[in-house]
Amino acid sequence: MVKTIQVVVTGASGFIAKNLRKFLSDNNVNLISISRNDFKSLRNESIIVSKTYDEKNLISKIKNSDALVHLIGIGKQTVDIDYNSVNVEFTKNIINLCKKSKIKKIIYISGLGVSSKSLTGYFISKYNAEKLIINSGLDYTIFRPSYVVGKDDYLSKLFKKQIKNHQIQIPGSGNYLIQPIYINDVVKVIFESIIQTKYRKKVLDLVGPDTVTFSQYVKFLSQKTKTPIKKIKLEDSYHKAITSSKSDYGIDDLNILVGNFIGNHQKLKNISQIKYQSVMELLKSGRLS
Repeated sequence: MVKTIQVVVTGASGFIAKNLRKFLSDNNVNLISISRNDFKSLRNESIIVSKTYDEKNLISKIKNSDALVHLIGIGKQTVDIDYNSVNVEFTKNIINLCKKSKIKKIIYISGLGVSSKSLTGYFISKYNAEKLIINSGLDYTIFRPSYVVGKDDYLSKLFKKQIKNHQIQIPGSGNYLIQPIYINDVVKVIFESIIQTKYRKKVLDLVGPDTVTFSQYVKFLSQKTKTPIKKIKLEDSYHKAITSSKSDYGIDDLNILVGNFIGNHQKLKNISQIKYQSVMELLKSGRLS
């Protein structure tokens, strides 16, 4: 790299963030990573533990960074913490932090299916966060991911838990479609969006080359375990999601699944310089085990 760049990563302890931080560190990017909880630093990385992301403590430490990757968000809300306070109001705080720190570029991870026609709380909060970023005056790239998969991703951990209980459960028919994307490809395209101007002010679906039913995905994921798969009535799945905090699927997890949202992989492929890996081929080969 001709010029050493400096990147701020928020939500540094999450699945995408951990993989992104390692990739950026390996590519000699100077990292400033922020999380509410303590975590281990990597090469070329300064870490900041901050419960509140207080501007007074952060501005001097991140000032004039080349970009900020905003990875804070929730996919399940409670009476104590809701979508608006985290996905919208916290994004507003991050935008203000960028401006005061003279950071001109923000990369935001939204969600596949988010649009001006969104009707449920999660999607509405993500759409409103997108609008804040688009209208902020900052340079931006917004990614709308499908299921991001890799070691210890959300779905894999869920199914490993179910395999231990000797039964994998699929809500409803399982015929709804997903477009899983490999984490190694995700971190590469985020890196490209940081350093390449062709990503300026773009909103892109972050989806892989495979479009498969949820049932097909589950069968490939569990093929070597021979764990029985049971389809649960959608009504029962929603009832458990509404009444139990221990439900494997939250209400909006189910909304995302049955929403059958399909993104534009070709548009992503055309703008990037990445040969995207087939998650289904990775599953077949056992490389995601």
